[in-house]
Amino acid sequence: MQSETIGALAAALSKAQADITGALKDSSNPFFKSKYADLASCWDACRKQLAANNLCVIQTTDLDDLTNQTVLKTILAHSSGEWVKSITPILTKDNSPQAQGSGITYARRYALAAIVGLAQVDDDAEAAQGRKGFTNDPRGDMGKEADPVKRDSFVKQFRAAFDLDAEEKDIALAVLGVHDQINSDHELYIAVADAMTAKERSAIKKYIQIAKEQNRA
Repeated sequence: MQSETIGALAAALSKAQADITGALKDSSNPFFKSKYADLASCWDACRKQLAANNLCVIQTTDLDDLTNQTVLKTILAHSSGEWVKSITPILTKDNSPQAQGSGITYARRYALAAIVGLAQVDDDAEAAQGRKGFTNDPRGDMGKEADPVKRDSFVKQFRAAFDLDAEEKDIALAVLGVHDQINSDHELYIAVADAMTAKERSAIKKYIQIAKEQNRA
């Protein structure tokens, strides 16, 4: 969706994009041992460049009239009055305030990056250009105080799910079920991740994606 014309907006965005740097992957997903650019990093990478070219981004939540689902509306607006808008569904595992907040933040991050044309970059690439990169593990000592019995039990449950004599979609749902049991307990979550191999963590990530795609279908 967009205004009747977007010529001035497009010209301004083109100038802004020439100066926009990649968003630094300075946050960590403790379970999958991967880094990502959080919402603050995405804004840091483009806020000044947008403002310098009379552009702004407005993000608000709303309810879809047809599905009654919460959605995020992201508008890239120019001082000329021209605008473009995107609508992103906000997907959450439940209706708790924590899940809703996480879902909104997740949607804001990806919608902002998409509408501005922002890419994520690794910290080692930033370091090569003389910029300060990600150096500290944000997990700190988390995971070290988790109950080892519970940790080992969930590791076994994940591995049992991997070994199920079933179709891939059923294995995926089993893995997601185990994952959801520990997802809200960050201490245990990290301890389980540390007890598994990189290959196992990659498998969990793949199966969770498959299961979520099934649930959305």
